Amino acid sequence: MTEKNDHEPHNSSAREEAPAWERRFRAARVSLPEWAEDAPDRALFVSNATGTYELYAWDRATGAQRQVTDRPNGTTDGVLTPDGRWIWWFSDTDGDEFGVWKRQPFDGGNGGDGGADEPATPGIAPSYPSGLALGRDGTAVVGCSTDEDGSTILVLPAGGTPTEIYRHRESAGVGDLSHDGTLVAVEHTEHGDAMHSALRVVRLDGTTVAELDDTKGGQLELGLSVLGFAPVDGDTRLLVGHQRRGRWEPIMWDVKSGEETDLGIELPGDVSAEWYPDGSALLIVHSFDARSELWRYDLATRELTEMEMPAGTVSGATARPDGSVEYLWSSAAHPPVVRSTSGGVVLDPPGAKAPESVPVTDLWVEGPGGPIHALVQQPAGKGPFPTVFEIHGGPTAHDRDSFTAGPAAWVDHGYAVVRVNYRGSTGYGREWTDALKHRIGLIELEDIAAVREWAVTSGLADPAKLVLSGGSWGGYLTLLGIGTQPDAWAVGLAAVPVADYVTAYEDEMEALKSMDRTLLGGTPEEVPERWAASSPLTYVDAVRAPVYISAGLNDPRCPIRQVENYVNRLSARGATHEVYRYDAGHGSLVVEERIKQVRLELDFAERHLR
Repeated sequence: MTEKNDHEPHNSSAREEAPAWERRFRAARVSLPEWAEDAPDRALFVSNATGTYELYAWDRATGAQRQVTDRPNGTTDGVLTPDGRWIWWFSDTDGDEFGVWKRQPFDGGNGGDGGADEPATPGIAPSYPSGLALGRDGTAVVGCSTDEDGSTILVLPAGGTPTEIYRHRESAGVGDLSHDGTLVAVEHTEHGDAMHSALRVVRLDGTTVAELDDTKGGQLELGLSVLGFAPVDGDTRLLVGHQRRGRWEPIMWDVKSGEETDLGIELPGDVSAEWYPDGSALLIVHSFDARSELWRYDLATRELTEMEMPAGTVSGATARPDGSVEYLWSSAAHPPVVRSTSGGVVLDPPGAKAPESVPVTDLWVEGPGGPIHALVQQPAGKGPFPTVFEIHGGPTAHDRDSFTAGPAAWVDHGYAVVRVNYRGSTGYGREWTDALKHRIGLIELEDIAAVREWAVTSGLADPAKLVLSGGSWGGYLTLLGIGTQPDAWAVGLAAVPVADYVTAYEDEMEALKSMDRTLLGGTPEEVPERWAASSPLTYVDAVRAPVYISAGLNDPRCPIRQVENYVNRLSARGATHEVYRYDAGHGSLVVEERIKQVRLELDFAERHLR
């Protein structure tokens, strides 16, 4: 076994001569700018321009930009007040996701970068964040989650003291605050199914205005999500996402009258929506087969109009007051860019651009639960290639045709990369997502095995050089896969994984405990056989492949103790493995740290596939 530390000398000359895969990570990126509702020239975005992902303020009227936060492990959670006067950002400790909201004036308050921060929520104890909504009168609605109290929601008037308006043991959070600041939409799972939320709308004193529950008290597996209140004072319509027809799509719910209006959007795949600023139309985001597109839905005429853009993925979109739409777009081959339907690039980060990569091809393989969609990238030349199965996290997520520096690095080194949207993934209908129950981990690996069989028999993949790799839930599937399918994989690469499921449950944040109870149908004490069957630790003695594990010391999602339990078992039997521990949480927001971790994975695979 090899232990590695997280300190390496800084070498600027090496960076200047770096290979393409490193330059993809270092190239400056920006998120889709968020703008203040009542001051649309004031915007907030995230960028890695300094080498760490931080928040930046942008005055669109003058073009001036300034860095808002500057912390060793980065900052990405921030929001503008409706009037644009304040920037709120979440302050945790080294990526542990537990902390408090702070704020600073949009202009910094001191005329320079790294503005004058002050506590934004005095009287509210540190917690895991669970939603935030800011009102026009300075009122804040703050969602909190702790192991001791479960979920709480507090109302904090400007200059006042916080009042608790909601509390429950199960997961819940703030969905939205109405435009006039009188109603709060809450997503909750009081029925005990953390996969499918119900909705409650309450006044600022916590009294209930309306309820919407498609689970029928937990008897049905149908979820709801808050998409946003109408952007007009006195308008009590709430845009809601639902799954009643087997996929995500929006309806309009008037929380005062109880009337529900079906929008009749007949597009395949998942459909989400948000309001245009004047409330006359909806911006529709349509996701289908790992790609997405934008449409405009006119509420008066019910007319649906598609917006022109190349095939790929829209990672975020917003309608501006002038009717234009700004969106963050990329594809597997082309780096992300913030564009506008009015033409041109909205926000162009400084410095060299990221080198392009190769496009993905679509693969459909028949699996035990139905057709499985996978995305394949391959290097130049003729196979079979050493092949990395890069498994996505979540599990309620899916791989898309979008630009990702990690897979591109493997392709640059001569590997084919296969990404599998296994059962449990989003984007393929409710039944596909909800298939992940009780036999978690094992279900996904059945689908991965079906795609692996295709990759070998088609001549794409060298069966002696198959790498199973992933982070978070993908890291969990990696460790479970090399234990339950020990003859199939030559190398395992697991980043921030679940390794010992029972210990992970004991130590993880409360919201994830709720999710795990839903997925497995009970606690470790109630259904011990399911937890054992789905835990990588159960199969650790069967692992034959060399395995590399990276873990964050402050990770609240896949905590370090359960990783150490697994590593100790590997060490006890002399299994080939390496462990890299770093001082951050569930991944890193520092560019050089990300590059280092990919370099360690590339090196480990190369040494063990020779």
